[in-house]
Amino acid sequence: MNLRYLLLISTLVTACVFSSCSRAEETTNSKDPKVLKAQCDRGEAAGCFNLGTMYDKGEGVTKDVAQAAALYRKACDEGDALGCVSLGVMYAYGTGVTKDSFQAVALYRKACDGGFAKGCINLGVMYNNGEGVTQDFAQAVALFRKACDGGEGLGCFNLGWMYDKGEGVRQDFFQAAAWYRKACDGGEAKGCINLGAMYEKGEGVRQSDTEALNYYGKACDLKNERGCENYARLKKKR
Repeated sequence: MNLRYLLLISTLVTACVFSSCSRAEETTNSKDPKVLKAQCDRGEAAGCFNLGTMYDKGEGVTKDVAQAAALYRKACDEGDALGCVSLGVMYAYGTGVTKDSFQAVALYRKACDGGFAKGCINLGVMYNNGEGVTQDFAQAVALFRKACDGGEGLGCFNLGWMYDKGEGVRQDFFQAAAWYRKACDGGEAKGCINLGAMYEKGEGVRQSDTEALNYYGKACDLKNERGCENYARLKKKR
């Protein structure tokens, strides 16, 4: 195997896996389950989503993933894209609901079509893997590009990976490096790691251990263990 693939993050990454989604701007700061339930009962999607997150994580209530799924569904039905993606993840992994890739795809698509970039990322991964849809690398590329254009660094990272591997597009290390750079600049540590690996091996960019250290260091600063490991290894080598 090419050494570079031992240094970088060699897989596509899904957004919003098991309670990892968060709302950019909370419409309610309450962590009182009773308050959130009252909001949800009034049809306030944020209350449903936030209460679902509490049940999902077991914070402030007894953990109950089935109840979390029901609340995410209600949030999604009220037009909350984050609720749709969170419910889609539960269907994708069979958590709190019977595993159903087709349902996951439908929920991710609803979120993506509504302009929620994380939904586009997850839908793109489903197309890449052929889960719930016919495998279609070109469609995956289009969805990752849409997510990246929507400001999601993880979308840029996945797009870079597609160029890196030559799946759905002609393999192009220069394009891969450009998308990894955009991901890194957007605070996505995985983009920094892969760009560092490209500098270390001189693929898609002029070889430079100094730049490799710089990007591994950025990943480490973003609390990514792989970035710290690569930084320490290359620093010792020099």
